[in-house]
Amino acid sequence: MARDFSSLKNLDIPVKVLFTGYLTTVAVGYLFALIQILFTHGMADGKFGLSIDDIVYSYYGNRSGTMLETKLNGSMKDNASEEERFVIMQWVRDGAEEDEYAESGVEKIIQERCVMCHNKESSLPDFNDFNTLKALTTQDEGATFSSLTRVSHIHLFGISFIFMFVGLIFSFAETSTVKYKSIAIGMPYLFLLVDILSWWLTKLHPMFAILVILAGAGMAMSFVFMWTVSVLEMWLFDKVFLDANGQPRPQWSTVVEARLQQIGCDHALTWGNRLGCMAKSTAKKLWQQWLTHGLPWIKRRWQKRLEKKD
Repeated sequence: MARDFSSLKNLDIPVKVLFTGYLTTVAVGYLFALIQILFTHGMADGKFGLSIDDIVYSYYGNRSGTMLETKLNGSMKDNASEEERFVIMQWVRDGAEEDEYAESGVEKIIQERCVMCHNKESSLPDFNDFNTLKALTTQDEGATFSSLTRVSHIHLFGISFIFMFVGLIFSFAETSTVKYKSIAIGMPYLFLLVDILSWWLTKLHPMFAILVILAGAGMAMSFVFMWTVSVLEMWLFDKVFLDANGQPRPQWSTVVEARLQQIGCDHALTWGNRLGCMAKSTAKKLWQQWLTHGLPWIKRRWQKRLEKKD
């Protein structure tokens, strides 16, 4: 019996289950990766939530303090009380001398709060070794070049494989044209390269930190788009992509092209120019709405306020 692999909706049920199982597992993994980022990089400035400062502190470093202080005020903040963190930071600012290590009470705090994770059996710095701890009391210069090299090659290999299989599944979609499918499949790899490159650039200068967030957001949007289209086509094709008469709805890519033509942006040769044209058109419409409705409303409100004062 010949099997039809021409589109997602025509796949055999076992193949759909296989693809859906993979997509679901990867989606859950992606979610946990985002949560992990929030609890690591997202706490670099001591506040929950990812910000530009978090990215700068993680890669460029907080040059106004030491690595140990940055961690105690950031991602490690909840692992010790305020009093204990103050004792450690005071010891650091006093020179982090070995003679004062035990007398100041720092050693006891480190043993009780830190070595459960920071030991020779883990991948974290071993705080049982004083010299290792001492090295963290110097100026915080963010991620080291060796750690960036290690994390970069892991991400490049690992995430590339994830998007290869997600893109392979999405390539069977029939609700997008070949051009737009090619763009959607290729974009994650572009964003991945920009993401990794932005780590190294931020290490050199904090002005590149915004690239880390933009590249990460681009990868996430690409993943969500391909994941959603793939799952919907496999299991809800008739309900989502067919109208009440059983006729195919217009392809989203066709709708986009029609919209571009409507606002006069179809002449743009590159997608960068098209996005710029769309942004300009949108800004123009918003400005017209402001002049037509927003500004007159404010004038009326201001006039009423003046009348009440009189």
